[in-house]
Amino acid sequence: MKLRCIIIDDEYLARRRLAKLLEEEKDILIVAECKNGKEALEKIALKEPDLIFLDVQMPDMDGFAVLQKLKKLPFVIFTTAYDRYALKAFEINAVDYLLKPFDEDRLRIALQRMFELKRKEKASVLEAKIQQLLHTLSEKEDTHRTSFEIKKNGRLLSVLTEDIVSIRSSGNYVELLTEGKKYLFRATMNAVEEELDPATFLRVHRAVILNKLYIWSCTYMGNSEYKLRLKTGTEVISGRSYKKHLVQFLNDNGHHL
Repeated sequence: MKLRCIIIDDEYLARRRLAKLLEEEKDILIVAECKNGKEALEKIALKEPDLIFLDVQMPDMDGFAVLQKLKKLPFVIFTTAYDRYALKAFEINAVDYLLKPFDEDRLRIALQRMFELKRKEKASVLEAKIQQLLHTLSEKEDTHRTSFEIKKNGRLLSVLTEDIVSIRSSGNYVELLTEGKKYLFRATMNAVEEELDPATFLRVHRAVILNKLYIWSCTYMGNSEYKLRLKTGTEVISGRSYKKHLVQFLNDNGHHL
């Protein structure tokens, strides 16, 4: 009997490449492909797969967040381009971990390990360990993002949040602006705002988030709008619906900067 499999990855080419490699595996049946965490949760509930290939880095929620929302865990093989996640992946006892770009031989090793676990009927033990360790991770892990991993020319760059001056909306991406450099990161403003430490970052417009440490002055202009001058010399006009954010910010700073 074939194992039902779901591929979860925000990159279309990565999904297609993995699907192509799995075509050679007669014991695997791909029942769905998902491009984000929300879609993955819906498809997993509907299709009830035996195995998922799960990308760690996705714009709406990462692979670990997806696992934390599942009531019943399938076998898990993580895929990612950034090996900082390797230790955490193994800590929660995933079947295996594939570092992109992986080849057919490395994929087969991961599948063999998974089939061996299934043959020994260790799925329930594996699930219990994952549930226990996910609970531990959720208790110990700092929920605020400390860096962004940017894919550029086939390489990954790490941009520390403490170096970011402002974040601006740019279509399906956000622009991360540091002093002198700009990076594109695929995510929504709302998703990024939820991950940032509110003690450091301030949403002043639907399309702008500022690092409070870089705000030099804040002046009320009337009509519920404020002009913010940054230490880099840039000026930003706040959105009217964000007035209460600015009022709280000014109160926290003694009504002056």
